[in-house]
Amino acid sequence: MGRVTERRKVIRIRDGAVSARPDTLVAEEPLEIRLNGKPLAITMRTPGDDFALAAGFLVSEGVLARADDLQNIVYCAGATADGSNTYNVVDVRTAPHVTPPDITLERNVYTTSSCGLCGKASLDAVRTTARWTIADTPPVRVAPELLASLPDRLRAAQRVFDRTGGLHAAALFSEEGELLDVREDVGRHNAVDKLVGRALQSGGLPLSRAILLVSGRASFELAQKAVMAGIPVLAAVSAPSSLAVDLAAETGLTLVGFLRGTSMNVYAGEERVALRTAAAQG
Repeated sequence: MGRVTERRKVIRIRDGAVSARPDTLVAEEPLEIRLNGKPLAITMRTPGDDFALAAGFLVSEGVLARADDLQNIVYCAGATADGSNTYNVVDVRTAPHVTPPDITLERNVYTTSSCGLCGKASLDAVRTTARWTIADTPPVRVAPELLASLPDRLRAAQRVFDRTGGLHAAALFSEEGELLDVREDVGRHNAVDKLVGRALQSGGLPLSRAILLVSGRASFELAQKAVMAGIPVLAAVSAPSSLAVDLAAETGLTLVGFLRGTSMNVYAGEERVALRTAAAQG
């Protein structure tokens, strides 16, 4: 779909001068995800890559793990009372061998909330549904200098952000620093789901040799999505949450925060970061 941006009239005030002009804004619309015809979750997203978003979301929920788990994804015709297709409802059909999840009220709260359940319940949910351990053998090793170069490369790839200034981004890099994929969305978790969903559709899971970079903070939900996709390194330009650090430490995820310029904090999994011995002792 092409509704990534929209134009709106804005009154511009600069140094006391007032003028009217059109402004480009990032589009935001709801997406309802149905699983085998049953409503599962609603997320606010930037239209585009909707099928990948839905697939990636179901990877993070432990429903999908391989390309052959997915039968097809379609937009739902007749989604409104007048029978029109809004392109805001998708139905994911799983293969016959996939065990359907228990879609209960508690599960819907967990899957639609931006922060998930709290504390131990969240950690237990990931532990019991993860398809892969983070087992990068031999371990991925990244130099701080390589990590420091990634935010600028991500920013250079943000095409819609350049026009709107209102999008989050997520990118996958190889351990050598090659940009593998980048997605933008009004929601940072949606951007990651689009990346993971595209990897699922191409048979690329688990992403056991990849680095995931996100443009904002590293919440528990983003750490969860990295773990569920088998990603060994998650880096963020802003702060992680305490629960994200707990999850990273428990699962073996390398978690880097405040990645700005040549500075960064390594919160977990420091064995994958090629630290100088003297610095590591500090």
